Amino acid sequence: MQAPTTRRGAAPGGTPANPGALGRAIRYLGGQKRSATITYVALVVATLAQLAVPVLVQGMIDAVTKVGTTNNDRALAESLILNAAALIVLFAALRGVFSFLQAFFSETTSQGLAFDLRNALFAKIQRLSFSYYDQNQTGQLMIRATDDVERLRGFIAQGLLMTAQSLLLLIGALVVLALTNFQLTLVVLPLLPVALVVFMFFGRISQPLFRVVQQRLSTLNTILQENMAGLKVVKAFARESYEEQRFDDAATALMEQQLRVNRIFAFLFPIVFLVAQIGQASILYFGGRQILDGTLNLGAYQQFSLYLAYVFFPLGQLGFVISMMAQASASASRIFEVLDAKSEITDQPGARPLPPITGQVEFREVTFRYFGGDPVLQGVNFVAKPGQTVALLGATGSGKTSIINLLPRFYDVSAGAVLIDGQDVREITIDSLRSQIGLVLQETNLFSGTIRDNIAFGRPEATDAEVIAAAQAAAAHDFIEGFPEGYETRVGERGVTLSGGQKQRVAIARALLLDPRLLILDDSTSSVDLQTEVKIQQALDKLLQGRTSFVIAQRISTVVRADVILVLDQGRVAASGTHAELLENSPIYCEIYSSQLIGDPTLTVAREEAAS
Repeated sequence: MQAPTTRRGAAPGGTPANPGALGRAIRYLGGQKRSATITYVALVVATLAQLAVPVLVQGMIDAVTKVGTTNNDRALAESLILNAAALIVLFAALRGVFSFLQAFFSETTSQGLAFDLRNALFAKIQRLSFSYYDQNQTGQLMIRATDDVERLRGFIAQGLLMTAQSLLLLIGALVVLALTNFQLTLVVLPLLPVALVVFMFFGRISQPLFRVVQQRLSTLNTILQENMAGLKVVKAFARESYEEQRFDDAATALMEQQLRVNRIFAFLFPIVFLVAQIGQASILYFGGRQILDGTLNLGAYQQFSLYLAYVFFPLGQLGFVISMMAQASASASRIFEVLDAKSEITDQPGARPLPPITGQVEFREVTFRYFGGDPVLQGVNFVAKPGQTVALLGATGSGKTSIINLLPRFYDVSAGAVLIDGQDVREITIDSLRSQIGLVLQETNLFSGTIRDNIAFGRPEATDAEVIAAAQAAAAHDFIEGFPEGYETRVGERGVTLSGGQKQRVAIARALLLDPRLLILDDSTSSVDLQTEVKIQQALDKLLQGRTSFVIAQRISTVVRADVILVLDQGRVAASGTHAELLENSPIYCEIYSSQLIGDPTLTVAREEAAS
């Protein structure tokens, strides 16, 4: 079922619960109409069968108490008792069958709803812009797709069904009580608003508490996720004790909040049982007076007592429902924060597909800032002609990565425009733009699976020959063939079975397999040794021919052959030109060149050895 998205969502964990979120979640049952219909039809039948039992019990008691002294009277009473007992067994069997159908299809319905919500969350997370992830933690998002969905599913499977059953049983019992003994019913009625007010009060104060529970659970999950990802760093710096304490603090905060919630509900259930006991005591007193006055017989009193249990038993159930509802409402609110979040990068109305590009790129008076802060790019102007290699050089924080993030529209410019083949990237569809851009990020991310799967990630239909050709171009084929299983070698979670340089070369092969007209290499040789770097560079020199390429590198040795070198300084293009031109005209470039190349004979030796 398609998740409705109408408003911009706030950052997870920061806004009060949305009171309408639970209702929105329940509307997802529209995608489970068949199983939901069977569930509630079975619920009605099972409840009606339960309501019929006290009438049969009254018949049995009346038959016993009114039996005469003759044999015929006794035989008639025995026949009535036998028939009533048989009917009770029949209704019990009927209730059992429909209770099974109710439980089975209720679970089917809730699992289907959880399936819809998880898919909607995952699809939304896939489509949100990078700025959203910059402001929200991975652990927070994971909890929404797992624990929050499960709490909501539990309410749909049990709490919502229990609510419907309780209300049906309560209303049915009250109707029968009113029709059989209106005076005794009036004794019970004043207690119901008291119970209702108690439930509303506890529901109102518990929902924010459950929301804090989920937030603290998200914090705990974030710490766990970060430590699993950075376990080597933790061990390398001997910070196990510190991280254990950090996890202990988060776990303690979660436990304290859960105990705070439990204290609240520790008051609720005794109050509910007190109301029920007051009701029973009242009926015992006023019913006993009616029996003494001769206006109520024993069978009718027993029937009334059983129906009275059907009034107060649902009230006890509603106490559990309030707890589940408060948790589900808090979780639903957190889920819809993500589903309602508005991606800043979307296809504009009227956006058109980008035809096959020649590769001309222009930055026209581009200014860019993150989250409304200070500009990280200011008035950037340059043109990259088709087939040119553009090298971006500068100190950390100079704006190199920001430039390449703007090309595939990971972010939008704050002012100015980025144009490809003369078309503003904001006016073309995102998929058609990114499908023509090959990208190798500074942080290499591989997926669990085989090396072949990772190389063919962008083109799953690629042939083995195409995959091997891409690996050869990235200087990855030799080490891949060195594994016992070759291209079918599994790389493990995040590629942990490969070295940094091996992962980098697989990532380069993945980008090259797309045969993109526009290629972005973000410090793509940062994790390899000098010998490997030279080999990769030689392969890339051939592959960069005819493609517009943007290369980011901290080392001048990887960019000296570029057609254009852009030297960035504090978000501005401080100088541009070829290597020779910049040596003549750019003090900044000369300083970087001198600091990295002069007096570093290993670079020259590596190049000479590779050339030979």
